[in-house]
Amino acid sequence: MIFSGWLTVFILGLVLVVVPGPNFVMTLRNSLLISRRAGLLTASGIALGGATHVAYSLAGVGVIISQSIFLFGVLKWLGAAYLVWLGIKALRAEKRALVVTDTPQVSRTPTRAAVRIGYLTCLLNPKSTLFFFALFTQVIGPDTSLPARLLYGMTVVALQLAWYSCVALVISQRTIQRRFAAATLWIERLTGAAMIGLGIRLVLARRAE
Repeated sequence: MIFSGWLTVFILGLVLVVVPGPNFVMTLRNSLLISRRAGLLTASGIALGGATHVAYSLAGVGVIISQSIFLFGVLKWLGAAYLVWLGIKALRAEKRALVVTDTPQVSRTPTRAAVRIGYLTCLLNPKSTLFFFALFTQVIGPDTSLPARLLYGMTVVALQLAWYSCVALVISQRTIQRRFAAATLWIERLTGAAMIGLGIRLVLARRAE
């Protein structure tokens, strides 16, 4: 049971971090305009922001479970529907250009500020709030132990740190960055299809309960 829940968290968490969004753009910007180290520090800040989202999402889900099982069930249905909606939106996305410059640019943003920038970028993204809450209502129940909940939360944070660190390391090579930018539309569509499939699976699982 724990492994099944963890696998769901891992796949949906991977979808969350891979789809290009504000976190990716900020990591890209700091890696190109400041330094590779700034990009890695930005990734660390994003992971800290994700940990904040995880903390209050898990706490909120726990409170709801303790207050009303019925309300928790309703939220699980709404959460699964939200995940499917995100997948449909990703499938319908149009190609978005990522700006790549041939001439190195200079930024006055100090490297030490990169962690704060990454943290605020992740923390202030309302879509992240909805996603984390929708995700955890699908895998956490009244009988889910505290260690399992922590495992689920830290899995997403680890995925964020690993992915955006890789982006910072790789994206600083301009040839690779151009190729990655050209593939963003297909990445978004593939992850959208995966999210819809998992969302439907979760809805069917709700019916079987």
